[in-house]
Amino acid sequence: DRDPANTELYIVEGDSAGGSAKQGRDRKFQAILPIRGKLINVEKARLDKVLQNNEIRTMITAVGTGIGDGEGEGAFNIEKLRYHKIIIMTDADVDGSHIRTLLMTFFYRQMRTLIDSGYLYIAQPPLFKAAKGKSAIYLKDERALDDHLIQTGLDGATFKLGNGSVQASEDLHRTVDIARSVSNLVKPLALSRRVTSQAVIEQAAIAGALNPDILADTDKGLAAADYIARRLDAVSPPLERGWTGVPTADGGLAFTRRLRGVTERHVIDGPLIKSAEARKLDALAIELQTVYMKTGTFVVKDKETQISSPTELFAAVLEAGRKGVTIQRYKGLGEMNPDQLWETTLDPEARTLLQVKINHADEADEIFSTLMGDVVEPRREFIQENALKVANLDV
Repeated sequence: DRDPANTELYIVEGDSAGGSAKQGRDRKFQAILPIRGKLINVEKARLDKVLQNNEIRTMITAVGTGIGDGEGEGAFNIEKLRYHKIIIMTDADVDGSHIRTLLMTFFYRQMRTLIDSGYLYIAQPPLFKAAKGKSAIYLKDERALDDHLIQTGLDGATFKLGNGSVQASEDLHRTVDIARSVSNLVKPLALSRRVTSQAVIEQAAIAGALNPDILADTDKGLAAADYIARRLDAVSPPLERGWTGVPTADGGLAFTRRLRGVTERHVIDGPLIKSAEARKLDALAIELQTVYMKTGTFVVKDKETQISSPTELFAAVLEAGRKGVTIQRYKGLGEMNPDQLWETTLDPEARTLLQVKINHADEADEIFSTLMGDVVEPRREFIQENALKVANLDV
């Protein structure tokens, strides 16, 4: 039998990932348990249904401790633990996050002592590989990829603002971080309201018009609509100008222009202005006005790009960072060969593991019940109350 003090059990998503992991692992101390099919949500199902799930039964057998709070045969006994580390290893995407959450719910409800004793971990497999020349770096997710491209794209770069001041180094990096935040906030707003372009929302944010108090005043609403229309004309190509703006009856703004005989209309409605994303954008208004009231110039390696909005700056920096870089995206762990999986995720000398801890038991219990339970209304209320706290949203 294995010595539990020196062994690891990887719970892996899918057969293909399990195959790569089995080939890449160190057989002396690492075991691989592939999860096939859909894992049951233990927060919603009765215990008898949970125990009928093949994947759950296989995990219980592999871990060796039994489950639950009772006594006797089959009850949880930490002394029967077969591994020193139980490591959840799923794909670095939304589906992988869902499976990981289902697994953590199971361990929290049925093997809580594993967490309290520090035996449960989460692996950090990469989603991207960025290679340039003979060097390569593995990156955990899209944010890590953006961080890498920003760092590369800003090497030797400057940003000359419309007011004549020049940003570089830390000042420019901070401006780009804000530009990334704005880009990430504007995209879901435009996607959720298909008639509204990202440029319209962004120019409204720069103008400080994503504010219900401003638009509640008729005169201020008229002035804001006219000002944003003029800004849209200023940043549009000569043949795509002619914007007009007016307040709407529901406390929003509407913008129109006629292109090639077709009238184009974009609406920033009341619900959009009251959204969590709009409130975040409004909080950045003063900083955006300082940087983007006049067109600036981003310069890197003798290439100049005219910049009139945060998304334009963010795109220019990413473009500079991608120059000469080959980016490979792994759709799943199964796309990585065994050697890559070992050097990025399995090798104890190189990998990164997150240890699962419970700092506030009452709060953790409530969150699991709210987010994984079968009552919809508390989950909706939780999402609405915490929307403004989201730092990185995968849409």
